Parts: sequence; C-alpha cells; structure tokens
Amino acid sequence: MHTHRRERRLPRPVGFWLLAATLLAFLAASSAPSPLYVVYQHQWGFSPTVLTEVFAVYVLALLVALLSVGGLSDHVGRRPVLLAALVVEAAAMVVFLTAGGVGALFLARILQGVATGAAAGAISAGLIDLQPSPTSALGSLLNTLASATGLAVGALGAGLLVEYGPAPTHLVFVLLTAVFVVLAALVLYLPDPVSPRPGAWASLRPRAAVPAQARRAFLVATPCLVATWAIGGLYLALGPSLTAGVLHLSSHLVGGLVVATLFGAAAVASLLLRGVAPRRMMTGGSAMLAVGTGLTLLALAGPSTALFFVGTALAGLGFGAAFLGAFRSLAALARPPERAELFASLYVVSYLALSVPAVVAGFAVPDFGLHSTATVYGSVVVLLALLSAVSAALVRRPAVVIPAAPEAASAGEPAAGLPTVPAATSAAAGEPGTGV
Repeated sequence: MHTHRRERRLPRPVGFWLLAATLLAFLAASSAPSPLYVVYQHQWGFSPTVLTEVFAVYVLALLVALLSVGGLSDHVGRRPVLLAALVVEAAAMVVFLTAGGVGALFLARILQGVATGAAAGAISAGLIDLQPSPTSALGSLLNTLASATGLAVGALGAGLLVEYGPAPTHLVFVLLTAVFVVLAALVLYLPDPVSPRPGAWASLRPRAAVPAQARRAFLVATPCLVATWAIGGLYLALGPSLTAGVLHLSSHLVGGLVVATLFGAAAVASLLLRGVAPRRMMTGGSAMLAVGTGLTLLALAGPSTALFFVGTALAGLGFGAAFLGAFRSLAALARPPERAELFASLYVVSYLALSVPAVVAGFAVPDFGLHSTATVYGSVVVLLALLSAVSAALVRRPAVVIPAAPEAASAGEPAAGLPTVPAATSAAAGEPGTGV
C-alpha cells in the first residue's frame, strides 16, 4: 500500500510548480478584499479605523500562525501542513462569500490569516526543497515572484470584477473558493522530501528561530524587509482610499490598479534582475524604493495621478529587487530541517512591517487626515529604504559554511539539498552566479 501511494505522487518538477501556483493563490486571496473595502464601507457604514482593524486582524492571525506552526512542516512534512492550510483558506472564502456585516469580515480575515501563516513557511521551504538543484536560484525567485504576482493579480482581478462583473462582493470569492478546493485536491499528491521526525509538538511553542550561521545576514536584511513591506502595507490598507479621497478617482478598478501597479512592478523586477548579486539587488532596490516613494508623496501634494502611478511603479520595482535580494541572501544559509523556521522568521518581520505601520496610520487618519497621514508614512518609508541601501552596501557578511547533516558528514558527502561549501561561501558574500 505504501509503495502504491508513493507511485501516485506528482513528479518533483510538477510539485515545484504546484507550490508556486499555491503561493500565488494565497497572496492573490490576501489582496482581493482591498478594492472591496470601499464597497463594504458604503454598505455597512464603518470608519477608516475599522477598515485598518480588519486588515490588522488578518496580519495578527497570520503572525500567530507563523510563530506557532511556521516550522511544523520541518517535523511532519510539507504536505499535511499545506493541505490543512488550504482547507482553512477555502473556509475563509466561504465566510467572505456569505458576509452580511463587519463581524463576518473579521472572522474571514482571521481564518485567512491563520491559513496563510501556516502555509507560508511550508511553501517557501518546499520551493527550496523541490527546486531543480541545491544551488538553483529558481526557488528563491519564485518565492518572491509568486508573492508579488499574486498580490497584483488579486487586487486587479477583484477591481475588475467589482467594477464590471455581477455580484461584486460575491463573484471573486466564488472563484477563489473553487481555486483552493482544486489546489487541496492536487496537494494530496504533492511529493514531500521531508520525513516525519520527533519534535512536532515542541515546535508549536511560539518562537522565531534563525540558524546561527544566518543570524548576521538576517540582521543586515532586516531594514530591507521592513522598508519593502511597510510600503506594501500602505497600499494594501489605504491605497484605494488614497485614489478616492486624495486623487478623486472613484473607480473601483483604479483602486485595484494602484495595488496591482506596486506589486506587478515588483514581480517584473524579480524576474528581470534574478541574475544580479543579492547585495547589489538589496542596495539598488532599496534606493529605487526611496525614489519611487518620494515621487508618490509629490504626486499626492499635487495632486497628480500620472506622477502617482509612475512613483508607484518605481517603488514596486525597488520592492521586488530589494526583497528578492534579501530572500536570496538568506535562502542558502539553512539546512533543510531549518528552512521552514527561517522563512517563518523572515515572514514574521515582513508582516509586522506590513501591518503595524498600516494600523497606526488607520488610527491617525480621523485626527490628521488621509493626506497628512500618508505623507508621514511615506516619509518614514523613504528613511527606512535609505537605511537599507546603506546597510546593504556597507556591511559585508562573512563567508559562512553550513555544516553537513550528521548522517551525510559521516559518509563524507554534503547533506542532501545543501549548497556545497563554495556555494554557501559565495552566497554569504553576495557574489553572483552562486544560484542562491
């Protein structure tokens, strides 16, 4: 029976692309409500503060899931964790579909946050596990590319459906429910390179773990993670409100297009710059993020719609380059049993940066106004991006050699799925061509 089940698993390349598609779907679902918030506000009459609270509970639930089950797939396998996450995500879409008030929005976002947080570490680690070779750059690329593309597709698709489709608050969630049900059925056949090992219950204790050999690189990458995801939080939480309240564009499609421009540009940058050394991507991307954000602030002061979209696109290019550089600088620095926890820690920092400033901004809007709040928020992002650029340019990480797993070391071979010593050393130094 066991042999028969193994034979029914998808080929590793198919499993790899299935994980990428699943990550894209999770992120698309996370941004899909953004263009709908204005509709919900009109229907149910809640304030911008409530809007940011709905956004905040999603991120809070996601962080709790990351801290508790983010590393669980290192112990029980990628497949069971991902399957459970997909079931919960489908349930969240059903709650959105049947929502009749703000309470249902809170419940749907909490379920969605739990599902996305549980899936994030498993998918990111799985993409590294199943990539074509241990030193391939494809796993890191798709972690960034699928995330950015998903956020763009979700916001733009929802904006199109709200503006031109029937049943604007229902159709998008009908489609997403179907997508997650199909993905859950396919994940049953996902190849899983992780064998169950002891420690699953202990891994549920909330914690964020960074392997010793990756800690300095993680510290260097932190300003970059904070700067990139803070601008993402501004657009996801208040982007459509800015287009309506400051630029005076009432179209729901434009609200979705603003979010899609930021994350679509990030996806393009990830694809075009995939061969550049990680440290150069972090430096150049952070500088571009600062320039783009500065232009959006000028556009809001104008106001100028054209300049706003140009600045948003430049900020998105910086976002994609900087985040991919940060991700690649860390991806090769953990053994397979450490990967899910490392990526969970990376996403904890990223989602705190995504949520906390956006929530603070939401509470500030009633007292200081949308324009003033966005100006202060954007100015802080510019400063963080400049700090990230300087940090990435000046701080050189030492060469790091990841020790082989005990069973591999005894045989005189590197651990399966690990970079060789030259690859790990080059990755830590930020050299091109290492495939991390």
